[in-house]
Parts: sequence; C-alpha cells; structure tokens
Amino acid sequence: MTQPFQTQQQIKTRISVIIFLKGNAAPLVLYVDNPNELYEECLSYLKLPTTTKLIEKETTGPIKKVAFMANQISGVALQEEQYLQ
Repeated sequence: MTQPFQTQQQIKTRISVIIFLKGNAAPLVLYVDNPNELYEECLSYLKLPTTTKLIEKETTGPIKKVAFMANQISGVALQEEQYLQ
C-alpha cells in the first residue's frame, strides 16, 4: 500500500489583491497585510473613474513598493492561494 505524500512544511493560505490597469497586459498581484482593505479602496476608485489620485502602497510580496494612478484601474479581484512555509 502506498503512503500519502507527507511534508515537514505547513501548507498555509494567503490572499492577494489583483489589480488590472488600463494599457497593461499583465495585472499587478499584490500581497498586503490587509487585502480586503486594499480591495475595497480600489473598488471605490473604480466606481469613480474621474479620480486622478496617485496610489502608493508598500507590500509584503516580491513587489515591495508600487505606485499607480487611480483612474487607470480597470478591474480588481481577490485571489486565495496555498503555499508552503
């Protein structure tokens, strides 16, 4: 009988915020401490497309600091993913 795959590492989940920008082929994938707060903030800018505000965020993922214009947001999503720690 085969044994199931076992690992010494813990499988955890994290939530990332995916921001689609006008004119960019690939979306921004941001890992932040409070993803729901960033998601709601970006949704509010998406509802008011005339807002010309520079958004600067510091993140915990591979991208450490990002800046983009609020009126360039074309879509926002949350993504839950699993990773080994």
